Order: sequence, then structure tokens, then C-alpha cells
Amino acid sequence: MNRLLILIGKIIVKILHLFKRNAGNLPGIILWHLTRGKCCKMFKVSCPIIAVTGTNGKTSVTNCIAQLFQQSGKKIIINKEGNNLDTGICSLLLRYCDSSGMVNADYLILETDESHVPVVYSQLKLETLVVLDFFRDQLDRNGEMETLIQKINNFCKTFEGNLILNGDDPNTARLGKANPGNKNVKYFHAEPYAFATKTAYEASEGHFCPFCGESLVYDYYQYSHIGKFHCPKCDFGKYEPYITASGIDLEKPVFTADGRTYSPKLNSIYNVYNMTAVAAAAKLYRIKPEITDKIISKYTVKNGRMENFMLGDRKTTLNLAKNPVGANMTLRVMNEMNGEKELLFVLNDNVADGLDVSWIWDINFSIFERVTRVVTSGTRAYDIAVRIKCSGYDPEKIAVKPDLDEAVAELASTPGRKFVIANYTAVQPTRSALKRYISKHGGKQNEND
Repeated sequence: MNRLLILIGKIIVKILHLFKRNAGNLPGIILWHLTRGKCCKMFKVSCPIIAVTGTNGKTSVTNCIAQLFQQSGKKIIINKEGNNLDTGICSLLLRYCDSSGMVNADYLILETDESHVPVVYSQLKLETLVVLDFFRDQLDRNGEMETLIQKINNFCKTFEGNLILNGDDPNTARLGKANPGNKNVKYFHAEPYAFATKTAYEASEGHFCPFCGESLVYDYYQYSHIGKFHCPKCDFGKYEPYITASGIDLEKPVFTADGRTYSPKLNSIYNVYNMTAVAAAAKLYRIKPEITDKIISKYTVKNGRMENFMLGDRKTTLNLAKNPVGANMTLRVMNEMNGEKELLFVLNDNVADGLDVSWIWDINFSIFERVTRVVTSGTRAYDIAVRIKCSGYDPEKIAVKPDLDEAVAELASTPGRKFVIANYTAVQPTRSALKRYISKHGGKQNEND
């Protein structure tokens, strides 16, 4: 039966390729129905599987870990296109398996949607799970964050493999206690950076101990609820870090981890946490230090994630933000930069975004520093304009342009540094609009620092 299903799947992949489709999800959807939700169980995988999950940062960390092994001469399979549900992972494995379902690789490195971790890895044997963070995200699809955490927590109760956790996020650190018998739990941690605070400036979730209900005490907040915390009543938050990022200087940018100094291209505390997770995986798998240094120091993000453009002589940074934390982190990067700047915020409410855009009220626009003008666009251009106005920002400095090309032209009409925030279905149309402007008026794409 498995052979027949694999054959059907491969035929679907070939047909889609004939029509120049990437076959990233549809073959898996069809096999999901044919197998009654067990589409990943068809495959025989004998190599180790490393999965990366969490609300933000999955794609970057997965790609970096994959590069660690590639540079080490290993044959890896990765869902680089980001199809991270069980159907997407099934479609990926269909491309690489033989007629019996055998997958030949040294490592499978898989970005995995948070809600699908228990689904996929009840069917495939997982060796290492990297959990980055948990924030509220797409409530109409994922539900409340606690529901999502409980799904992964239940999986971790019987998981005995390597568990690499962000020890500065109480929502991920709690997973380390799910299975007291698992001796392979490892935490990564970051010392405070220059803009760490004693109080939370953005919407945050980690207020109470999940074990005894006591209010958590923070030594400092890095962003949102990420920071050094402990429970004054029980031992939650007290752990020995497996790896620590210290000496963080985002001006250079530079940080030290496990005795080595790294100079990442992206200067945000958010990226420091991502790269510390990568360093933790490198340490666990004994990757040569020079390879880790090369990957962390050279990794840059394109495809709308902190991607740089030149609109004429106006440097512009585009970043995807699909939830309040993603938007707040872009605002932090913008605010921490010297000089005046302007912002374009593109907000859509398509099905893939989540039809509920109430999350914009958890973005902290009141922390604007030297932001001289805001342009809004997208299907909910007026909603985001009202939200920014209600934060106390001068409405005379807000320009609403639902048409993207008009919005980009408006942004580029004045000199100075520019930032663009776009949510999920808005980011690619926004990239296209930026490139159209460049083709007409001059400039450059991917002009890195």
C-alpha cells in the first residue's frame, strides 16, 4: 500500500512540475486525505532529524543549522521553501524518497510549525528539537498561546531526545520540565544588551509561573517577555545555560558565545537570540568552530526579512511582521538607530494573515523615536493608520495610500532613512512594489550594510 501511495505522490509532483508549480504542499494534502492524516508515516527515515519551531525565527535558524552541516560535508534535506506543516513536510520527502519511501540523507533539518510538532513527530523519529520562542500569533488559526504550548508540552512529556530551549522565554523554558527523565535538555541564554530594560515596553505573556502561579520576577527584559527571569517561590528559571551570548554590541554588531566572538550582519537582539540557538546546535553536534563562525558572521536574510533596498539614494529596510512581537522588534531596530527616519506599514487581512487584525493594538507605537512621517497601505491601511494615531502620533504626519505603488512613491518622495513593515501576504507584493520603483527611478536591491 505504501508503494502505491508513494507512486501516486510522485506522479502528482511530476505533473505539478510540468505546469511549473513547485509542488510544495498539494501532494501532501492529497496524501493526507488518502492516509487519513498520517501522510508522514509512509516514509522510512534512518538519519537524524533536527526540527526548529517557535513563533518567530524558525526560517533563519533552520537555514543556518542546515548550512552548518552542508559546510561540514553532510548531505542534508531541508524544507527551505518554508512548507512547515505535515503536508508540506510530506511533499518535501516525496521529492527525495525512493519507490519504497526510503529517504537517503545524513540529516533532515526541518522547520516545523508549532502546532504540527506533535503531529509530524508522532510519525517520524525526532532526534533534536530547537524551540525559539512563543508569542501570540494568528489567533483565529492557532488559538490562544497557552493551547499551543500545551500541545508541545504534551509531546515533550515522552520525548527523550535533545531539547534546545530559549531559557530567557518562560514559555519555552517550561518545556524543559515536561519530562523529568530527559537528561538532554539544554538552554541558551543572553546577557543584557544596551537597550535591555527593567520593565516591559511591549505586550508580553510571561507574567506568572506555570508551575506554582507566582508572579515571575525579571532581572531585565530584552524585548517583550524575553529576558532573565525567575520564580521567587519555586525553582523555575534557575538553570545552568548550555551556551550564553555576552558582550552584545549592536552598533558593531558583535557578541560572544562559548568563548568565540561573532559579527553577525543583522544588528538586532532578536537576531542575537537566533544565532545563539544556532551556536547551541553547532556545539551539540560538534561542528568545527570556524564553520560556525563563518555561518553566523555571513548569514543575511532576504525575501522580505530585514532586507535592504536603495530607493534612489534612500536606504530602505523591509521586514516581515506577522504578529505584535515581529512589528515591535522592527520598531526597536528603527528607534535604536540614530537620525530621523520614516515608516511604511503595509497591513493585509487575507486568510493566510488571519482575518483578525486586533493584534495591531499590541504594537507599541508610543515608543517612536525621531520618526518624522508614517505611510500606511494594504487592505487595512486605514485600520493601521487609526491605530498609530491613537498611540498619540500626530495624524498630520500620517499618509494613507492603500495602493502599494503609490505608498512606495510617497515614502520615497522625501530624503532620509526608510523602514517598511509588512505582514504575511503583504510582504511579497511590497517587495515587488519596491523593485518596480527601483526599475523606474533607480536604486538597488539587497544593498547590505
